[in-house]
Amino acid sequence: MMQTTNKVPKIPIEKFKRTKIIATIGPAMNSYDAVLSLIEAGANGIRFNFSHAKHDECTEQIAWIRKASKACGKPVAIIQDLQGPKMRLGDFEGIINVRRGQSLAFKYKTAYERTGIIPTQYDISTKVKRGEHIFLYDGKVKVTVTSVREGVVHARAENDGILIKRKGINLPDTDFGGDIITKKDREDLSYGSMHDIDYVALSFVQTAADVEALRRILRNLGSSAKIIAKIETSAAIDNIDAIIQAADAVMIARGDLAIETMPESVPVMQRHIIGLGMRYKKPTIVATQMLASMTEHPEPTRAEVSDVATAVIVGADCVMLSDETASGRYPIEAVKIMKRVILYTQENADVRAQFPEHHEHTRQSAISSTIISLADAVHARTIVAETKSGATVLQIAARRPSIPIIAVTSEERVTHQLAIVFGTKSYTRPVDKMAATKLTDWLRLNKVLKEGDVVVTASGRHPGVVGTTDTIKVRVL
Repeated sequence: MMQTTNKVPKIPIEKFKRTKIIATIGPAMNSYDAVLSLIEAGANGIRFNFSHAKHDECTEQIAWIRKASKACGKPVAIIQDLQGPKMRLGDFEGIINVRRGQSLAFKYKTAYERTGIIPTQYDISTKVKRGEHIFLYDGKVKVTVTSVREGVVHARAENDGILIKRKGINLPDTDFGGDIITKKDREDLSYGSMHDIDYVALSFVQTAADVEALRRILRNLGSSAKIIAKIETSAAIDNIDAIIQAADAVMIARGDLAIETMPESVPVMQRHIIGLGMRYKKPTIVATQMLASMTEHPEPTRAEVSDVATAVIVGADCVMLSDETASGRYPIEAVKIMKRVILYTQENADVRAQFPEHHEHTRQSAISSTIISLADAVHARTIVAETKSGATVLQIAARRPSIPIIAVTSEERVTHQLAIVFGTKSYTRPVDKMAATKLTDWLRLNKVLKEGDVVVTASGRHPGVVGTTDTIKVRVL
């Protein structure tokens, strides 16, 4: 028996939170005890931000996560979030005051004090074209490109504002032509392929081809990590259907997305993307500023609580914490409050996800729909699904059942990957024709389930073989 999920859950099965929590690791969480506390508080996934992460520190932290996962008897997904093209201003002293109509110039790694040209950390001259817009400092300053000559981008300021070193750059009109995986990203991917990564999050995705390029790299590295496409560019919105179909999961990165599109459009797009995630059976993650005030304060704002609850109601698989846990003053409290909001919301409000009209006519789709209908009809306490790749569970979870899903798989990597899937509690067990039965017996003996409970199980005639789920059973314990 594998050791990751051999502990009995301490809470009733109905109290499992259906929407999962991803927490970002950082200076505030840089010890084993801190990581253990984070997972005990309710984190189901741990994100590494490779804009800042150092390989030697990551190796130690990954070991802490796996050790804490075993101590808690709880699978945890480890997520490598790639930096991508580093779209930031470079270093310069003080503040640059900008006036509307002013001419500005930008160049990769130049010295502002000597040249008067504003430095950037990425050579945008190879990408931008005349007439395109550039947003600087989280959208506070907007400029229009007037020309590109000899590596210098000349632009006209469209509003008054200030510029400060190392602040972000957004290029909503610019086509990167598939060139979003940098040399640093490739080095980080090589590292990740050797260090127990479950998901890779791809930054600045513009098209499905970007996702496919990353998949080829992972395949060549021998990595079994799944791909999370980060939706943070206007081009990604234009190509959203194809991107979600190409990826394994999708993250709604609302910070850059609000700059690249319009802030008022983000809540509508968030709901639409969650619906598409359900259509295509891909987990969805809502990210950015969910409990931002808790970086400095012990309690969230009322608007932040409402934001988390709304993500639950519309059917997100995961909600994510960034600075709140990476560098905030109250990382554990942030996870605990997020969990409280999730549990209260799921107990007192129905999930009202927008599921775009889409009729599938596949065996797997029919089986998944039948499992949920049958479970509702017999008042089942849980659905137990045997899975090799996780696909069966993704199909069931995409329909957002109101009862918990218990997944049993022989693949430890899949156990961790399912940790961030809606409503799912995953267990690793050896290949066995009776795997689902043995797991439910174990849960009953340990009083997680009880005599008289009804469970619906999904399995296949060929355990351990992908795509062979063909048997549904109703069992009274």
